[in-house]
Amino acid sequence: MIDPGEKLSVVRQCELLDVARSSYYYRHRPVPDGDLDVMGRIDAIHLERPFLGSRRIADELTDDGLPINRKRVQRLMRTMGITALYPKPRTSRPAPGHRVYPYLLRGLTIDRPGQVWSTDITYVPMAHGFLYLVAVMDWYSRKVLAWRLSNTMEAGFCVDALTEALGNHGPPEIFNTDQGAQFTSDDFTGVLTDHGVRISMDGRRRWVDNVFIERLWRSVKYEEIYLKAYDNGIQARQSLEAYFRYYNRRRRHQSLDRTTPDQMYYQDQPLPQAA
Repeated sequence: MIDPGEKLSVVRQCELLDVARSSYYYRHRPVPDGDLDVMGRIDAIHLERPFLGSRRIADELTDDGLPINRKRVQRLMRTMGITALYPKPRTSRPAPGHRVYPYLLRGLTIDRPGQVWSTDITYVPMAHGFLYLVAVMDWYSRKVLAWRLSNTMEAGFCVDALTEALGNHGPPEIFNTDQGAQFTSDDFTGVLTDHGVRISMDGRRRWVDNVFIERLWRSVKYEEIYLKAYDNGIQARQSLEAYFRYYNRRRRHQSLDRTTPDQMYYQDQPLPQAA
């Protein structure tokens, strides 16, 4: 879809197609089908029991008739960008040399839209390959403010999602992330500081702060991704776009007193006007 021979620059073509530039320049190394099958099963186990580490996931796979050693599970989990969610010294690896910001949410009452945003990355299996999905969420309303797909774990697609969320909704008071390299990079934190946003990062033993967005990933995967087996990135993007539109506008949440994220986010103004 992107033609370097066109008059429009590659950068502009990527912007028009809503594709991260890193996805265009990256030359993907094929993953063996056997690994893709195992990665899909690891993803399902991790979603069900996110506290399991590589050793216990290997045990689960063996019990399911898929004998595999722990080192292979560790390698595939690194490729997928997932780690067990339990208190440990470092839940994510920060970018080398980059600043880690303090955790600002301890004891904070979150009682309005735009007060706190957060973000995370998840693995998206497809029929032949996989992608990474990043989403920016408003904590109070659970509204997905922006999202992007990429076939690499580079920071570019995270910055693109953040920039879209800021452009459409204005800056939040606080933005909370884990200490992953994408979110501690100067490219990502620089956008936040330029908009006057206070940066908060999960610290040691703060794994529970990912719970809201982990619930989002569970919904996305069981209600959308696992049902579709996308053939390619274009199909994945189109289908996820429809799902997130449904999620924000029509999917009622028990934790939101049976309202939708849009209703909670736009509670102080008429929804059609806000949209």
